[in-house]
Amino acid sequence: MIDRVAVETWIGAYERAWRTAGTKTLAELFSDDASYRMSPYEEPARGLDAIGELWEGERVGADEEFELRSEVVAVDGDIAVARIEVDYGTGAEYRDLWLIRFGADGRCREFEEWPFWPGQPLSADEARGGDR
Repeated sequence: MIDRVAVETWIGAYERAWRTAGTKTLAELFSDDASYRMSPYEEPARGLDAIGELWEGERVGADEEFELRSEVVAVDGDIAVARIEVDYGTGAEYRDLWLIRFGADGRCREFEEWPFWPGQPLSADEARGGDR
């Protein structure tokens, strides 16, 4: 059973790991066979090696300038939902919902992001160029 404090602690460790060179700290956050889905429509990266490759491909580096704010929205059994806001030093901004399923050891077994950013279409019609 996971609680809000444990989720907040995990998110803090996630941010520290993102700011740390290399991917050795991923084993503290994710189970060996964890899945990491960057969007609900993407195939997940499976296992620590694949998650490490994904991280290295996505982040600028350990010195990337950003501010991360989070709010735990819900916790139910082994699943948590968190609202994440990231403002980058480049001026880019990003809002995200994280769905996190934890194992009995407190590490993440399944991670799924629902990312949003300014200018992203709000509907299928808008994505096709139509008016809402």
